[in-house]
Amino acid sequence: MKLGILVNTDKHLGHIRGLAAAAAAKDHEVMIFAMDQGVRLLENASFSELAERGGVSITICDHSAEMQGVATEGISKAITCSGQFENAMMVNKADKLIVL
Repeated sequence: MKLGILVNTDKHLGHIRGLAAAAAAKDHEVMIFAMDQGVRLLENASFSELAERGGVSITICDHSAEMQGVATEGISKAITCSGQFENAMMVNKADKLIVL
C-alpha cells in the first residue's frame, strides 16, 4: 500500500511520525508532502529524520517554505524541495491519503 500524508499545519508531528513509522514497519510506502505552515516542521530534526527511513519520502513545497520564512539550505538531501505538482503526483499515487 502507498500512504500519502499531506501536512499543511505544524501541529501534528507526533501523529505524522507515528503513522509513518507504523506504515513503514509494515513495508508500506509513505509519501509526505509538506506545504503552508507544515513546512515549519523542517525546523524540527525529528521530522527531517523521517526522510532517512527506508520506505518514507518527504517533499516540501518550496514556495511555502519561502512564504513561511523557512530556510531550505542545508536540509537533508533525502528531502525534495519542489512545487505543487509533486503534491498532485502523491495524491494520484497514494492508495490512502491523510491530511494533517
